[in-house]
This record gives sequence, C-alpha cells and structure tokens, in this order.
Amino acid sequence: MPHHPEADPRRLTKPVTSVRAARIDDLAAIVALEQSAHGAAHWSLDHYRKRVQSQPDGACFVVAECEGETRESKLLGFLCARIVGIANEWEIENVVVQQESRRQGIGAQLMQSLIGIWDRSAANALLLEVRESNTAARALYERHGIGEVGRRRAYYHDPSEDAILYARHRRK
Repeated sequence: MPHHPEADPRRLTKPVTSVRAARIDDLAAIVALEQSAHGAAHWSLDHYRKRVQSQPDGACFVVAECEGETRESKLLGFLCARIVGIANEWEIENVVVQQESRRQGIGAQLMQSLIGIWDRSAANALLLEVRESNTAARALYERHGIGEVGRRRAYYHDPSEDAILYARHRRK
C-alpha cells in the first residue's frame, strides 16, 4: 500500500508555532521559562508585567507558542525589547527559547517578528549586548543583520565575561 504523507500520524500531530504579542496571562509561563534558562536575564514578575503593559509605546514583547491537537498553547520562547523614545532606539533586553525547542527556528521567528515591527516604527537603531561566549545568540543576531559594534569589558558576572555590543541601523 502506498504511503500518503497526509496519513502520517506524526504529521497530523505536528504542532504549529506562531508568534504574537505577549499578554498579561502569559506572565507565569514567561517567568517559568526565563527561570529555567541559565543564561537569561532574570527579572521580577513585576518587571515583565510592566513591559507587557507598556506595549506598543514603551516595549515590544513577543512570544512564540506551540499549539498541539488539543489547541492548548505552550510557550516556547519570548523576546522583549525596550523602546528608548528620547534616543529613538530599541534595545533587545531578553531573548529566551525553551531548551528542548532550540535550533528549530523559534529564535529566528521571534527576531523576524521584532524586526518587522521595528521596520514599521520610526526608530533609528536596534541595539543589544550579549555574552561573548553565547555563540548561538550571536549567530542569530548576525543572520538578522545586527552586527558587532563594540565590547564592554567584564560586563557580566558569575562568571565574569565581556559583553559584545550589536547594532542594526536604519538604512537611509
């Protein structure tokens, strides 16, 4: 009997990943995901709440979620960027992807969503800093046109490590 891809049970249960704006009811899952990520910036629930509530004028906060056949959502990752109005710049503050979901394009989806929103804004620059040893994140940023522009010596602690500064400027 010939094999029909649409009859493959793995294909029928394959989850759908979508990216959307973070909501208040995502906060518990966001904090749980962030706490499970060793290299992530660790913030309080209140800090995340303020970022979610300040969208779209003060922050861009997007989440990637997976919807299975039960239609229940599962948070796979998030990206939070702060909008610095007076400087007309955006700073990527935190990007986290669930450990078991890494290297599946989720970080790229989050970055593409952010860059699409940033492209429609009046901001001139998209900035961030990242641990020198975080080669996966650095490659992700570089693939999205965010280039290395500097270094902050011993910026991070536990362990002490340099921060590599990245920027993407609006093309004129």
